[in-house]
Amino acid sequence: MALTLQQLAPHLQKGLAPLYVLHGDEPLLEQEALDTIRSTARAQGFSERTAFVGAATQFDWSAVLAASASQSLFADKQIVEIRLPTGKPGKEGGSILQKLAEQAGQSTQAQDTLLIILLPRADRTMQQTPWFAALERAGEVVRIDPIARRDMPAWLAQRLKAQGQHVANTEEGQHALAFFTDCVEGNLMAAHQEVQKLGLLYPEGLLTQSQIEASVLNVARYSINDLSEAILSGQTLRSQKVLEGLLAEGEAPVRLHSVLTGDVLSLYHAKRALEDGVPLPQALRQARVWGPKEKWFERLLPRMRLPMLSRLVQSAHIVDGINKGLKFPAWPQDAPSALQRLVMQMCRVAQAPTSRR
Repeated sequence: MALTLQQLAPHLQKGLAPLYVLHGDEPLLEQEALDTIRSTARAQGFSERTAFVGAATQFDWSAVLAASASQSLFADKQIVEIRLPTGKPGKEGGSILQKLAEQAGQSTQAQDTLLIILLPRADRTMQQTPWFAALERAGEVVRIDPIARRDMPAWLAQRLKAQGQHVANTEEGQHALAFFTDCVEGNLMAAHQEVQKLGLLYPEGLLTQSQIEASVLNVARYSINDLSEAILSGQTLRSQKVLEGLLAEGEAPVRLHSVLTGDVLSLYHAKRALEDGVPLPQALRQARVWGPKEKWFERLLPRMRLPMLSRLVQSAHIVDGINKGLKFPAWPQDAPSALQRLVMQMCRVAQAPTSRR
């Protein structure tokens, strides 16, 4: 059965499953979920814990199998944790995991041993492996999603509330949380630490915007997907901020240009297909638009005109040349500045009003 992180605590109140699989790419949330399961298990008599870090090679999987099958001399119940950093246990490991899943499905074994598997985010390939399917059938799979930017203010407010602090329920309070979000976006561990720091610096009760601004460090981290999302949503200032952050972190301009060009070409090809009478879902498939970007393209394409997208394709071509050392009149000669101009043009296109036929 699949659970979200929010469903884990209510589930545990009803009783422990014999097996849990935690998968995701957010270390803080994974550790907190793991601690929640551990504390619930300890309250039910699981007083011994054995942990393994597995790999496809140079790992004794038989020791894992033996540990899960043995009983402690000093404890009636035990927790066996297996962490797979790569998510690839190998042939032997996959076979052992399937066997462990079978053991977990046996009622007597489940009463004595709690098995916890820790994985990176399970993509479609991993989910289709026999060992993952066996684990899923035998226990609970907890998907740990990152905190989206739109949810960060509420997440920060909840963390502050847990330590007895809060911001005013006013426009100033919302601005304070927005500032906090801007400083810690994409870096949840640092966000957690900044919340704890506020708890050390100030007493319980109301936090002012000036207190937050004086205390919270700018530790935001961005991904290229953040840049695409900001551009496609027409957020010019945020797009420039994310671009500057990526460049400051050492992201290569060539790689950034490649991703942006991919978006430009996808918009152009999808719009051409629509102009030719192709239905929108088929046009998106032809333009190789998948996943979260589909909703942005569905919103943008009806508002765009083909000539403006053609000009955008030309701009992307110019920036490609600048990345290779070529010079173009009226364009910046350095790659970061050229990327900034391309990003601004893309944002203006994304902000264009609905096209008229």
